[in-house]
Amino acid sequence: MKRFGLAAALALATLSAFAAPGDTSGATTYKLDPNHTLVLASWNHFGFSRPTANFGQVDGAIIYDAKNVSASSVQVTLPLAGLTSFVPAFDEHLRSTDFFDAAKYPNVTFKSSKVQSASKNKLKVTGELTIKDQTRPVVLDVTLNKTAQHPMSKRATIGFDATTTIKRSDFALDKFAPNVSDEVTLRITTEAAVPKAEGAK
Repeated sequence: MKRFGLAAALALATLSAFAAPGDTSGATTYKLDPNHTLVLASWNHFGFSRPTANFGQVDGAIIYDAKNVSASSVQVTLPLAGLTSFVPAFDEHLRSTDFFDAAKYPNVTFKSSKVQSASKNKLKVTGELTIKDQTRPVVLDVTLNKTAQHPMSKRATIGFDATTTIKRSDFALDKFAPNVSDEVTLRITTEAAVPKAEGAK
């Protein structure tokens, strides 16, 4: 995913931007739930197919300010150890020096720099995506799905979807381009919850 990630995750950052209607409680910190987060990258392979890969093991925190959406922020780390194309041999190729060089650059990161309201439950989240020590600006189109107490964990939870398109060539991941498309589409879905109180079961 040419670090197509992340962002995702990239994208993940967008959570911090959502203000729940009527919520005036101020800033809240959420932790991303890796069990309910997908950062999917897809690309064109010689015109024959559109493979996908997922960044797993997502780690990150979101500060969400309902009173002032623009003050919200997010930081996300996508360990390449969790990268899967659903084909083990291809996973190793993606982690090799041909692409991510995961032994030297083990993580993809995203850090938001600006959060803007677009329309009802829609946001634009701008941030910096870093892959192989190459940092480039990325804009996520975000949709707020829901903010509520989770019925299972009983903790305040927020969920969203986000999309963006990046270029592999911006991150030194452009092997086989343009036969393998330079552009990679990222689709993100995620949940984040307020962490348990220290000592809580």
